[in-house]
Amino acid sequence: MGQRPQRGRVYRRCGCSDSNGKQLGPWCPQLAADVKHGKWTYCVDLAPDEGRRRTRRRGGFSSRAEAAREMAAVLDGELRGVYENRRTTVASFLREWLAARKSELAPNTYAGYADCVERDLIPAFGRHRLPDLRPQHIEDWIRAQQEAGRGRVTVYRVMATLRNALNAAVRSWRLRYNPAKYAVPPKPRAAERTCWTPDEAAAFLRHNKEHYADQLTDLFEVMLGTGMRRGEILALHWSDVHLMDRKLYVRRTLAAINNAEIRFGEPKTEASRAWISLSPRAMAALHRQAAIHMATHPQGRLEGLVFPRPDGHPLRPQWLLNQLRKRTAELDLPAIGLHDLRHTAASIMIAENAPIAVISKTLRHTTLAVTINLYGHLLKDSANQAVTALSSALDRADSNQSQQERHASPLRSAA
Repeated sequence: MGQRPQRGRVYRRCGCSDSNGKQLGPWCPQLAADVKHGKWTYCVDLAPDEGRRRTRRRGGFSSRAEAAREMAAVLDGELRGVYENRRTTVASFLREWLAARKSELAPNTYAGYADCVERDLIPAFGRHRLPDLRPQHIEDWIRAQQEAGRGRVTVYRVMATLRNALNAAVRSWRLRYNPAKYAVPPKPRAAERTCWTPDEAAAFLRHNKEHYADQLTDLFEVMLGTGMRRGEILALHWSDVHLMDRKLYVRRTLAAINNAEIRFGEPKTEASRAWISLSPRAMAALHRQAAIHMATHPQGRLEGLVFPRPDGHPLRPQWLLNQLRKRTAELDLPAIGLHDLRHTAASIMIAENAPIAVISKTLRHTTLAVTINLYGHLLKDSANQAVTALSSALDRADSNQSQQERHASPLRSAA
C-alpha cells in the first residue's frame, strides 16, 4: 500500500543579491557554507480556487521545525476549512479587529473596546500566539482579577470584549473554536435604577423655574416630558423641531469620548430615529427657548442647537450632570443620573396606566420586549388590573349562565 505523497517543501533562503541586484534566495552559496545564514521558508500548493492554482509561501522562521509546523498547520487548516496563522499574536489580532470595527461602532462603544484591549487584554494575553490561547489562560486571569478585588462588571466587560473579538476570528476561519466562549463569567445583574415619583419630578421642575428660570430649566422640562436620552437632547437642532406640528424628530446624538472629545453621531438604534410628540409643558419650554434664540440672532431665525453654550457649541454632558446633581441636592431629592430622567418619565407613564405599547413607541425602543424587560417590575399594578378584569369577566359569564339555568328549570319540570 503506497504512502500518501508529501505536499509542500521546507528550505532555507536569504536576502542576498547578485551583482545585478537580483535576490539569490535559496541559491545563495553562503547557505551551504554557513548553517546560520538565512531563514527557513515553507512553500505549499493549496487546492485551486476557481480553477486557479494557489501557492502559499511564508518565510522568516528561525528553524526548520518551526517552518514545518506552520506548513502542517496550513495543510490541516485547508482540510478543516480553518487557517490558524501561528505568527499572529493575540495583540496583533486584537488591534486588527479594533481597526476593522471602528467605522461601524458608536464612538463611546469603540472607546470602551479600545480601553479594554489596551489596558487589560494585550497586557494579559497579547504575547500568546492566537492559536495557542486556551480557556485556562482566561480563567486564570479572571481568578486573579477577582482575588485582587476588581469589580465584577469591569471583569465581565473585559471578557465580553475578548469573546466578541475571538468570535470574529472564528467567523473568518482564523480559529477553530473560541477559547473565551465558556470562560466569560455570567453578566452581573444590573442595579435597579432610581426613579423619581411624580411629586419629586414636579418639585424638581418647579424648583428650577422658581430659582433659576434658565436654559437648563427648559432642557430638564423637555427631557422629563419626552423621555429623550442625554445625547439626543444635547444634539437636538432647531431644524428638527416642528412647533406647529407639536413634534420633534430625533436625527442625531452627541457623545463625549472619555468625557473630553465631543462628537455627533447616529442615534442609538434605527428605532431611536423617530418622531416624538410634545406635551403642552414641553411645547412651552421650547417656545421660551425659541424666543430667546430669535432675540439674540439678528436675522431672527431658528437655527443651530436648541440648547447650546453661549458660543454655540454643545453643552458638555459632564457639566449637565453636575448641574443636575447640584439642583437635586438643593431639594434633598434622591440622587439620580441623566439617564434616570428617562426612566422617571417611563415610570410615570406606567403609573398613569398608559398602554405599554404606546410607552414603548414613545421611548423608541426597538421592540416591545425591551420595554417590558426594562420596566416589567413597574407593571405590577397593571398586571393586577389585568387578572382582576379577567376574573370579573369569568364571574359575569358564570352569573349569566346560572341565571339562564334557573329560568330554564321550571320548563323542564313542567315537561
